[in-house]
Amino acid sequence: VGEVLGKFHPHGDMAVYDALVRLAQDFSTNMPLIDGHGNFGSIDADPAAAMRYTECKLTPISNEALLQDLYDDTVSFAPNFDGNEVEPLVLPARLPILLLNGCAGIAVGMATNVPPHNLKELMAGCIAILEGDVTDEELFQLIPAPDFPTGASIMGIDGARQLYKTGNGGIIMRAITNIENLDKGKSQRKAIIVTKLPYQTNKAALLVKIAELVNSKKLEGVSDLRDESDRDGIRVVIELKRDAVPSIVLNNLYKKTSLQTSFSGNFLALIDGIPQRFTLRQALDCFINFRFDTLRRRSKHQLKKVEARMNIVVGLLKALGCLDSVIEMIRNAADQTAAREVLMNTENLELSREQADAILRLQLGQLTRLNKGKLETEQKDLEGEEKNLRELITVDESVKKLMIKDFQELSDKFGVERRTTIEAENGGQLADMDLIKNSRSVIVVTRDGYMKRMPLKTFESQRRGTRGKRGIDTSSEDNEIAHCFTCNDHDTLLMVTQKGVAYGLRAYQVPTASRTAKGTP
Repeated sequence: VGEVLGKFHPHGDMAVYDALVRLAQDFSTNMPLIDGHGNFGSIDADPAAAMRYTECKLTPISNEALLQDLYDDTVSFAPNFDGNEVEPLVLPARLPILLLNGCAGIAVGMATNVPPHNLKELMAGCIAILEGDVTDEELFQLIPAPDFPTGASIMGIDGARQLYKTGNGGIIMRAITNIENLDKGKSQRKAIIVTKLPYQTNKAALLVKIAELVNSKKLEGVSDLRDESDRDGIRVVIELKRDAVPSIVLNNLYKKTSLQTSFSGNFLALIDGIPQRFTLRQALDCFINFRFDTLRRRSKHQLKKVEARMNIVVGLLKALGCLDSVIEMIRNAADQTAAREVLMNTENLELSREQADAILRLQLGQLTRLNKGKLETEQKDLEGEEKNLRELITVDESVKKLMIKDFQELSDKFGVERRTTIEAENGGQLADMDLIKNSRSVIVVTRDGYMKRMPLKTFESQRRGTRGKRGIDTSSEDNEIAHCFTCNDHDTLLMVTQKGVAYGLRAYQVPTASRTAKGTP
């Protein structure tokens, strides 16, 4: 943090440390760029320890994907804030880090929120673009949706498609759950087990929200709630009552808690120094063009080094070809400067200043036949390398082939399988029927047009000869029962008017009333 403040970012230390902490959290980024040692926070939104208690270093993917080509003249450098140091304007990234790890930020009048993606899928998309004309639909088959580090599932692909095509869209995420039978002694109870949470969901706040809903009677069917998470993963146990229907309770949890949330994506970034909204194709094209330019610049830089070394090797081979005369000239020279001038002005040698200096730096042990053979082998290798580099500088297809090979190696080395599953169900939208138990009910309609619904269990079975329970107050003629029938709450009731028009109504939409209530008109 001190190095960053002193050389690159003269602002508050907490801004730097907070950014460092996020880069080290495996639940915030798909590929952490920082390997942290100590407390760097948790999915419960626990803060990281103070910077004096933590240590960190770069991960292998940081070194290989961001810093490998930094000093090969691949990017431009500029003076830092005080002019005492230089800093790269951008890093020569070999991976699209913006899409890989995602980002979120706000500025004046604009904001960005890019979800993380899978490395293998991104590399497959880049390779497909380089190999030929790939349509947007074909690209979406390779990169179907974001891949969040916390796993969970994405409900439908419509939101992801809209985000990829327009740069703005919502993605519905849902927790991974399963139903287990708990052994509670003599009785068996079911429980909902949550094993993976949606991205950026605070587990501690989720448990508090569920408890509040249960205590306020807004969520029924839950008898106990506990967190059994450990270092092996997340495990939240929601124990149900005996008469609870697990699917109904689970749907209510999706509706009323952050077990189902929406990620509002907004593709906005600086492109050529200008804030612009971009699509998935534009983001990949921008990265590929940037990588193309960095490889060209690296090839030119390496070609200069190869040519310089080739010049030295040729001069050394010339000197070894007439070794005796070279030794005699150096021995007779007054000093090193005079020896350099003699070597450069000798007609049969025609050495440059760099070649003459290299000869003067030779040790006696290097004047052997074996060393001459090594130099000849090196000369051949340098000629082949020079040919390859010139091809990279002049032929675009050669650069593309190198990029494809590079992307495939990175995918094989650092790629992992997709963590987030994609569900093809109704986009995560829950209907009212999904939240209501399909119980048996009694529907009563009076002559005066009043209607009500009562649970069937209101009328308990009785023995012969008993009077039974009254289902409505019949003190008035208007309260006489015109229709009375039983049905399931999910059934549809058809009502026909005097004009022959039929209307449909779900049974659960009929207001519930007590036995003595008049009902709803």
